Amino acid sequence: MRKRTKEVRIGKLRIGNGHPILVQSMANTLTSDSDATTKQIHELSDAGCEIIRVSVPDMKSALALKKIRENISIPLVADIHFDYRLAVESAKYADKLRINPGNIGSEEKIRAVVDAAKEHSIPIRIGVNLGSLEKELEKKYGLTPKAMVESAMQNITLLENLDFYDIVVSLKASDVPRTIEAYKMFSEKLDYPLHIGVTESGTIFSGTISSSIGIGSLLLGGIGDTIRVSLAAPPVEEVKVGWQILKSLKLRKRGIEVTACPTCARANFDVALVARKIEDETKNMEKPMHIAIMGCGVNGPGEAKEADIGVVGGKGENLFYSKGGISGKVSEKDILDRVLKEINSQ
Repeated sequence: MRKRTKEVRIGKLRIGNGHPILVQSMANTLTSDSDATTKQIHELSDAGCEIIRVSVPDMKSALALKKIRENISIPLVADIHFDYRLAVESAKYADKLRINPGNIGSEEKIRAVVDAAKEHSIPIRIGVNLGSLEKELEKKYGLTPKAMVESAMQNITLLENLDFYDIVVSLKASDVPRTIEAYKMFSEKLDYPLHIGVTESGTIFSGTISSSIGIGSLLLGGIGDTIRVSLAAPPVEEVKVGWQILKSLKLRKRGIEVTACPTCARANFDVALVARKIEDETKNMEKPMHIAIMGCGVNGPGEAKEADIGVVGGKGENLFYSKGGISGKVSEKDILDRVLKEINSQ
C-alpha cells in the first residue's frame, strides 16, 4: 500500500497524494550554457524524464534559467548550496528550489529564500545527503540514518517556522541499507512527499544495481513520490533505468517492455540477439506494450499468452502470438519485422 503524502505542485505537474510516481534526472551541462543545457533537457524529455534539475553554482547560471525555462516543457528544479542570493534569483524562473536551509546561513537569509518561493508559488525540496551532514549531527550520531532524519526534521522546522509548508524531502546516501532505513524512519514521522534515490550510486553497471535495489525496496514498501537514478553515466541512462524500475514494479507503463528467456540447450533460435534488436528498434516508442521472446515451449506459451505480442521457438518453426493467442508462424529472420509490424497495427 503506497503511503498517502501531501500534494505538491511542481510546474504543471503534481506529486504526492496518490499522483503517479515521476521520473527525474539532472543535467550535467554547465547551466550557464543555456543552449547546451536546453538541448540536453530535450533529449532527456524525449527519453521520458518528467522533472529536470540543474546546478546553480553562480549568478550567471541563475540568470540562464530564464532562457532555459522558456524553451523546455518539463518542470525545472534549481539546485542551490550556500549562497541564498542564487536561490532568490532562481525562484523567479524555476518550478522548484532544492536547498539545504541549514547551509544557507542566517534566519534572515533563509527567510529571503522562503519569501521568494512564496512570491513565485514554488515548492522547496530539502535535500539531505549523508556525505554533507551538519557536523554537530555527525558528531552526535555518526553517519547514520538517524542523523539524516534529524537533519531533515531540523531543516523542515526552519521552513515551518516561517509559515512555509510546500515542502518535498529527500534523504540520500551512497549506501543502500542506510538510504532505505532513513526513508523508512522519516516516512513514519511526517507525510511530506519524498523524492527517493541512492546518491552517487556508481557506474551504469554498479549504480543500476544499487539504485534498483534501493529505490525498488522503498517503492515496494509504499514510499516514494518521485525517483532519480544517480549514475556516473550520461543522464539519459538514469531516465531509462528509472522507467524500467517503475515498469518492473507495475507502477507505471511506458514504451516497449521485452520479456526474454535466459536460454538453454532447448532454445530454437538466438533469443538474446532477437530481444536486443527489438529493444534497439523500439527504444523511442512511448506506446506501452509487452513483448515476450521465448526460445522453447516449456515456459514460452504461458509467457506469450500474457504478452501483447509473443514468439515461442519450435523445431523448424516459431509460433507467433498476438493478444494472447497464436496468430501464425514466423521464421527467425522475419521475427523483428513481424514484431514491428504487429506493434504498429495494435
